[in-house]
Amino acid sequence: MMSFKRYSLWMIAFDTWKLGKSAIFFLVYFFLIKGSSDSFFFVYGRPAVLILLGLSVVRIVLKWFTKKYCLDDHAFHLHEGIFTKSKRTIPFTKIENINEHTSFFHRLTGTTSIIFETGMKGDEAAVEFDIVSRSQANALKEHVSIKLEKKETEVLDAAEEKELSDRGIHFRAQKKDLLKASFTSLSFLFFVPLIASFYSKLDDMFGVEKDAEGLIAFLLQSGWLIATIVLLVILVSVGFGITRTFLKYGGFEITSDADRIYIQKGVLDATKFSISKHRVQAIEIHQTMLKRLFGLAEVKLTSVGEARSDEEKLESNSLYPFLPVHRAYEMIEEILPTYKVTEKMNQLPRASLWIRLMRPSFLWIIGTGVVWYFKPDILNVPWWVLSLILLLIVSVIRYFDYKNTKYRLNEAFVQFKTGGLSTSLFVTKRSKVIEISVKRGFVQKQCGLASVDMVNRSKPVHHSGIEDVPQELAGAFYHWYLGRGKEVQLIKR
Repeated sequence: MMSFKRYSLWMIAFDTWKLGKSAIFFLVYFFLIKGSSDSFFFVYGRPAVLILLGLSVVRIVLKWFTKKYCLDDHAFHLHEGIFTKSKRTIPFTKIENINEHTSFFHRLTGTTSIIFETGMKGDEAAVEFDIVSRSQANALKEHVSIKLEKKETEVLDAAEEKELSDRGIHFRAQKKDLLKASFTSLSFLFFVPLIASFYSKLDDMFGVEKDAEGLIAFLLQSGWLIATIVLLVILVSVGFGITRTFLKYGGFEITSDADRIYIQKGVLDATKFSISKHRVQAIEIHQTMLKRLFGLAEVKLTSVGEARSDEEKLESNSLYPFLPVHRAYEMIEEILPTYKVTEKMNQLPRASLWIRLMRPSFLWIIGTGVVWYFKPDILNVPWWVLSLILLLIVSVIRYFDYKNTKYRLNEAFVQFKTGGLSTSLFVTKRSKVIEISVKRGFVQKQCGLASVDMVNRSKPVHHSGIEDVPQELAGAFYHWYLGRGKEVQLIKR
């Protein structure tokens, strides 16, 4: 009979901490700012807030009392639910990635959180331990890893075991990397909306708008004072951006062993993430316009793990977002030797440019309608000139999209590069592609062009493709995919 355990008692404190952060605004507003108000809303609202908080605390305690888990040699067994009971079994073989996050609260209590992401669908697909001791987190990871290794192989000799335990360091963020990241990410610009938001809330609570207007009028009377304030704001903004980047990406390190890739980052909120190499479905290399100017790129790994949110998945599957381009290419081959990124790629034919320029632009059509109807007075420029300027901008972006769109098809890999001002290079193996499609419109047929698309496993499935490629590539792409049958094994059920 399986022996179920309750989660750590720290879970009650952790959930109460999160409840307090959510309720602090209502407590301050109802009991401090409007504490003396005799309004019906606040007279009855204050006890209502306290009752809701009390019920929430009771729910937190009952949640801990009814939430249990058990591990055997094959799976996680989870029981939870206060009024509606839920029982789940998550096999270890379904676990794709392991994500460990240590927030400020976790650091204070010497604990951490760990998530076992799976390839299954649904909000309850992942196994989450919101707060556990570090020793328990390591024990959970070790238990799962040992059971998986037993499934995959019966015997490992000493040399193989040593190879699995050795980790190679591929990247460790230095101060110069973090400084470059703080400017490239434009994080210093976050300071201005932060101050604006703070002022707006301050004005709502205490009505400081009139005092602020008087202060601004006084400051505008002195030129040197304005210059000093502007300089001070710039320095504080830059300092804020650097500090924000250091806290987010400080301690960033990428390592790997024979089976897994390990990523860790963060100072106050530390995150550790690992992904099995054979679970990687594809690689994406992203470059914004600013990153292209500085020769930087972000490498993302497409996997089938189920993250709790799109934002978490975006961050956990991303390598350092500010890698030098050539170092990014080298690192991919170091971490994933079975993948190879080729810088030399094929350009689209000239016919592709003309068909892109001739396609109707809904942005230009709608924009022209807007300026024709409202006829805005912008430097006394006629509305039709504004329409031509918008058309020119659309055409330039489409030209850059044509120049940046490239492809490469070889025996085992396919590379698609797309984008106008920002670019994305997608690399995958034939064995990881689960579906392809080739389409040809009427105009494309006349120009000898086609559009190709392929699908990789992910959450949700990942679509990638290129429009207006030569017809010959479309045929070669189809025959290339037919060779996949030699590389994959079908499982008979």
